[in-house]
Amino acid sequence: MPNKIPVGILGATGIVGQRFIQLLEHHRWFEVAWMAASDRSEGKPYAEAARWRLKTSIPKNVAKMVVAPAKPDGAPKIIFAALDSGIAAELEPRFAEAGHAVITNSSALRMVKDVPLVIPEVNPDHVKLIECQSYRRKNGGFVVTNPNCSAIGLVLALKPLHEKFELETVMAVTMQAVSGAGYPGVASLDILGNVIPYISKEEEKMEEETQKLLGKLNGAGIIPAPFKMSAQCNRVAVEDGHTESISIKLKKKASAEEILEAWSSFRAIPQEKKLPTAPEIPVRYVNASDRPQPRFDVDFGHGMTTTVGRLRPCNVLDWKFTVLSHNTIRGAAGAALLNAELLKEEGYLD
Repeated sequence: MPNKIPVGILGATGIVGQRFIQLLEHHRWFEVAWMAASDRSEGKPYAEAARWRLKTSIPKNVAKMVVAPAKPDGAPKIIFAALDSGIAAELEPRFAEAGHAVITNSSALRMVKDVPLVIPEVNPDHVKLIECQSYRRKNGGFVVTNPNCSAIGLVLALKPLHEKFELETVMAVTMQAVSGAGYPGVASLDILGNVIPYISKEEEKMEEETQKLLGKLNGAGIIPAPFKMSAQCNRVAVEDGHTESISIKLKKKASAEEILEAWSSFRAIPQEKKLPTAPEIPVRYVNASDRPQPRFDVDFGHGMTTTVGRLRPCNVLDWKFTVLSHNTIRGAAGAALLNAELLKEEGYLD
């Protein structure tokens, strides 16, 4: 595109905000033109306001950009939001009311009836809920959310199985990276040499969001998928990458070969349309008996691919396997960016 579309970032100084900046640096369609953060960052150059935690450098144009007040005035139409849920519940509707397209990673509005919770490979039709939002009818603004970082990788692995064999029961145990807690996150003396078997509200989010994502669009709402879902979530001393041990029961019996074929052949709108952030392979299976591992597999597909391994029979349900996904790329900023690309492709950002 000769002229890129200007976008803004709410919560630009946090870890997910930094991921947005990193992913947008060479994006074909969008460029960062505005950013906002907390009051203590307002008015400062971004390089001074942010404690940069990523391995790449701050883009030069962004480093000099002054952090704006977190208000709709002067902000571009398209806003990526990387806010804590309490702040998001206040600010995101305010921006949508002012006519902005708010594409958010926050959990604040995910389960609101008329707010789409979207993974473009899974439920692109759910974006139609935008038309039910009062903001949209009033001035063209809207809110679209992406799921929790622990749900995204799981649902990408479940989608092709649910489509072909229909899920009856899903059991998930997660081992979640410390970067999922933001910065400074979990204190080193709490996590080093330790496993913390509790992440606030994580299990509830994972269960509810999985069923909404795999549910059916019904006019102005979503009918959740009817399968049973149980999650147990743990924080572990890994930098990036959520690993999940999954057991499933299917309504239609499937062989290992049929399940592997469902994963390997899975493609959707982002791959068909070649959206800029879409991985060529959304779900990848590795045959090694001890994979996937965050150290070796988390960056596949530039962090946008879900890697699955260890498919084997389950003595309680039908099958069990391991899922790995990058929690701050596919599970956060990359997910929202792919949502924005889908929205542009569908004409919602014109």
